[in-house]
Amino acid sequence: EFADELDTLGVRVANLEKKADNVKITGEVRYHYAENDAKAFADKNTFETKLRSRIWVNGQINDDWTYTGMLQNEQNLGNDNGDEGVDFQRAYLNGKLGGLKVQAGRYNLKVAEGNVYDNRFDGIQASYGKDIKLTAGYGDADPGNDKGSKAEDVYYAELSGKVGSFDLMGGYYAFTKEGVTSDVDTDIWAVGANYAFDKNFKLGAMYLNGDKDGYKGEDDGFVVTAKYKGAKASQVGSWGLEAKYYDQGRSTYVDHTMDGLADSYTDKWDGFEGYSVAADYTLAKNIVAKVQYFDLEAKKGQADAETIWSQVVFTF
Repeated sequence: EFADELDTLGVRVANLEKKADNVKITGEVRYHYAENDAKAFADKNTFETKLRSRIWVNGQINDDWTYTGMLQNEQNLGNDNGDEGVDFQRAYLNGKLGGLKVQAGRYNLKVAEGNVYDNRFDGIQASYGKDIKLTAGYGDADPGNDKGSKAEDVYYAELSGKVGSFDLMGGYYAFTKEGVTSDVDTDIWAVGANYAFDKNFKLGAMYLNGDKDGYKGEDDGFVVTAKYKGAKASQVGSWGLEAKYYDQGRSTYVDHTMDGLADSYTDKWDGFEGYSVAADYTLAKNIVAKVQYFDLEAKKGQADAETIWSQVVFTF
């Protein structure tokens, strides 16, 4: 009597299960503690302790296109001001148009290994190639917080490829109206190379050159990186070490990737130089701890700052 209804219900359930398979939800919780000992930056001589939670939603639209969204909540454990909130930090599409790979929406843009910019970005980019890849994009550099500068219009292009044990890259980044309300434009060039001695040890170097309106300080910089192994969330007991040396004029970065106080070294200080050392370790599956130390000083003047950054990241 109910054969037809059961058959119809079975089809509907199957369709729901199929659609459910198209959506994947993952998450990340990070606790961090940072302490800054800074001279000439009175407002930076502080400590910070926060809990950051992220929920990622990935959806399969069709064979060629996917959607990614991310909600973020930050809780400042150092006060009881109730200033925590949930923000829609990522919302973008990935897909193919002919031979191009396209990304569009609100995504994280990390260029020049983060030595130029690493933060939220509203725009579109296209990539072509595999062994030798060209990526170009346009949009609005809008971190959505008080960290670093913003820019009304940004154009960027990176060419990267692998030659033997070398990973090579070159890039151009144009930030129009940096600070949004100003008429300052910044153009930055970067070239870099990373050499893998074996599967564990890599040594890299990057040269940067910047042209910033009205800025008369040093216009170039370089970053040297040594990295050994690296903690993997899926491999308990895995670990890694990393050391970096920085020497960057103020025109060579807009929103630096580091958790030290690089972005505090404004035109007045002519940029910064110094080093960082870091170690990470996988405590348990999907639980990774990291400790990093920064020692930076101004290229001009007496400003300097030391930062200790520690974090534990849980992924699920």
